[in-house]
Amino acid sequence: MPVRICVFCGSSAGNHPVYVEAAQQLGTALAKAGIGLVYGGAQVGLMGAVADAALAAGGEVIGVIPRHLVERELAHEGLSELREVNSMHERKAMMADLSDGFIALPGGVGTFEELFEIWTWAQLGHHQKPCALLNIGDYYNKLIGFLDHAMNEGFIKQPYREMLIVASNVDTVLARVQAYEAPKVAKWMGANQR
Repeated sequence: MPVRICVFCGSSAGNHPVYVEAAQQLGTALAKAGIGLVYGGAQVGLMGAVADAALAAGGEVIGVIPRHLVERELAHEGLSELREVNSMHERKAMMADLSDGFIALPGGVGTFEELFEIWTWAQLGHHQKPCALLNIGDYYNKLIGFLDHAMNEGFIKQPYREMLIVASNVDTVLARVQAYEAPKVAKWMGANQR
């Protein structure tokens, strides 16, 4: 079975061309590396850009989309495979099952929620797959600063904060995702453990 990376990203393109360019670069790079793309199944915004680029470069692209969003998000009809599911919960579970790692491009609340859930699952030991932020155009700078603040205030343990890969370009994020080794933490660190 080929290696696949799930990309979380916006169904909007954002206000700066750099975001679409990064999505296209990521899609192309995945395909050229022989890595399949798993994503939310839409043909619009950064979602469409990453999928179209991967397809144009000969890559495998699997979209996963809830039935109630098929028309609203304009489901992509040219994918290697489009899987329709009943709910957002099913979408996230299927994307996780199909993928060997996760990269978040810029996006909105849905992108944040997908990233934080999959990162939480890694912290809880449900998987040992890499989770990454592709911080294009410094989009995630304030979030990264807040995560560091949460760690410094004792709400995120350092090994878990370090699980989240942060990179500002496609080549670096892919190299770090491919080289990722899950931290050697025996069990969930409770309130009294450091």
